[in-house]
Amino acid sequence: MAGGVAGTSKTNAPRARKRVEVDSSSSCLKRAQDGSAFTRCEKCNKQLAVALMDLHDCLMESQIMKALDAQKAELERQSDDEASAKRKEKSTEPQPKKTKKEKKAKDPSKPKRPPTAFFLFMDDFRKSYKEANPDCKSVSVVAKEGGERWKSLADEEKMAYVARAAELKAEYGKALNPDNADDGKGSLEMEVKEDSE
Repeated sequence: MAGGVAGTSKTNAPRARKRVEVDSSSSCLKRAQDGSAFTRCEKCNKQLAVALMDLHDCLMESQIMKALDAQKAELERQSDDEASAKRKEKSTEPQPKKTKKEKKAKDPSKPKRPPTAFFLFMDDFRKSYKEANPDCKSVSVVAKEGGERWKSLADEEKMAYVARAAELKAEYGKALNPDNADDGKGSLEMEVKEDSE
């Protein structure tokens, strides 16, 4: 019972179509000589309905198509001319050069910013790593190892670098603003928060 209802074994064979010969005098339907409803125009070789053959004027249709094609070609030519004229106008005018934004001039008397706790740790780590691995020349390997070591450090070990960074930051603040010199306690708390994140 694969594929259908039990007991039915019909095949879907295409049926042959029959052409019925119609008397053209007694029927209102127009047919071609072979009995079909369509025929080919002798002038333009288009297939048309026999009933519409009287209305078909291939000469008029071809003239309309030629006129439309001519209009399209004229419009394209005009748009090409306008585009080339615009290009010529643009090319003759000198284009102003883009100016780069000028950076603020650095004050040579301004002190250099102090390193963070991580960078202080990396200075020490690089020295010890170079002593342990003198043949390693890759900067990226040293940086990767240093980052992993920094992550694995306990908070007590990090505090030594954080305290040293806070001292350097306080000195930097004093050097920038000798008038507003504070003891740097606020910057120490901020540095601890930054490193813990």
